[in-house]
Parts: sequence; structure tokens; C-alpha cells
Amino acid sequence: MTGGDIAGLIAAGVFAVLVAVIAIPLVKLGKVFDQTTEAIKEATVGITPILEETTTTIREANKQLVRVDAITGNVSEVTGNVSALVALFAASVGGPLIKLSGFTAGVSAALVGIRGGKAAGGAKKSRRKK
Repeated sequence: MTGGDIAGLIAAGVFAVLVAVIAIPLVKLGKVFDQTTEAIKEATVGITPILEETTTTIREANKQLVRVDAITGNVSEVTGNVSALVALFAASVGGPLIKLSGFTAGVSAALVGIRGGKAAGGAKKSRRKK
């Protein structure tokens, strides 16, 4: 064996050790990937029922919102009807009531003037004389 052969054997041995040293972290990295894959599978198994329950909850909430929307529409319609009824009542009853109240006030003032005109006139004269 020559010196070149021995150097080649030493280089091959060093290369084999280098490959072994690099292989150890690669094997450990492979185990980490296996554990990560297992953790993702477990998380998927745990999350799937939660997502299904969330989907059910959202569907039920949407059903309730449809009902609330219908109720809101009905309340809006009733409010419009009440507003129209109040306007109709004010137009049909309010005008004659105002006229009746004005007429009553006029008659009342006239009656007070007729009945109390003499007494009121005397009271005014007595105030002026003082």
C-alpha cells in the first residue's frame, strides 16, 4: 500500500464519519416531522367537532335573525299604520274639535260679557274714580 492509498482510505473513513454525523440530525429531524404530523392529525380530530358545532350554531343564529327580520318588518308596518291612523284622526277629528273649542270659548266669553258686563263695568268705573 502506498501513501496515496492510505490517504484515500483515511479520506474515505473521514467521509463515512461525516456522513454518519450528518445522518444523526437528519434522523432526528425525520422524527420531529413524524411527531408534527401526528400532532396535526390529533388537532384535526379535535377541531372537526368544534367546527361542526360552530356551523350548527351559525345556522341556528341565521334562522333566528330571519325571524327577527320578519318581526322587525311587521313592527315597521304596524308603526306606519299607526302613524297613518293618527294623521287621519288628527285630520278628521282635530279640525272640528279646534273649531268646536273656538266656538265654545267664544260663547263662554259672550256669556261672561252678558252676565258680568254690568258688574265688570261698575268695577272698572270704581277703579277709575279712585
